[in-house]
Amino acid sequence: MPLTKVIGSGVGQLTSSDTDLVLQVKTAVDTSHRSTTSESFSVASNTAQVTITPRSASSRFFVTCSGCATATDGDDSFFLTIFRDSTNLGHATTGLQTGNSVPAVVLLFHPFCMTVLDSPSTASAITYGFQFRALNNDSDSYSEVVIGRDVTGSSNPMPTILTVMEIAG
Repeated sequence: MPLTKVIGSGVGQLTSSDTDLVLQVKTAVDTSHRSTTSESFSVASNTAQVTITPRSASSRFFVTCSGCATATDGDDSFFLTIFRDSTNLGHATTGLQTGNSVPAVVLLFHPFCMTVLDSPSTASAITYGFQFRALNNDSDSYSEVVIGRDVTGSSNPMPTILTVMEIAG
């Protein structure tokens, strides 16, 4: 079935010169708690990962990722980001978003939403994925970041959702 678009008051066929159209959308939802003590970005078993094969090497990809994160040890931090394969699409060390807990082990729950517009210039399959890391800011040699934890504890994990939209270039 060919794609169509609205032209004025009628409907017409898409042509090869049409740009800024969404060609495909893929979503991954992780509904489990995930945690890491690693100070390097890692997947940590989360399933908010999408593999997509571009329809064109000139396509761009609008990627969003949302969820909830917390650092479980007082006065520690976490960093969140989106990767394309092995490339961090955020800052190399701080990623796209950060948060922290406060001294005396007061948990702060950080809802997050990250977006990137990526131009990978490839027609080969790409995997976009959520990654996160911890940072120990105090002297206790321990830090942990938990994804999906809500205020009530561990019984109802909050989902982490990653959506990838291919946009004609």
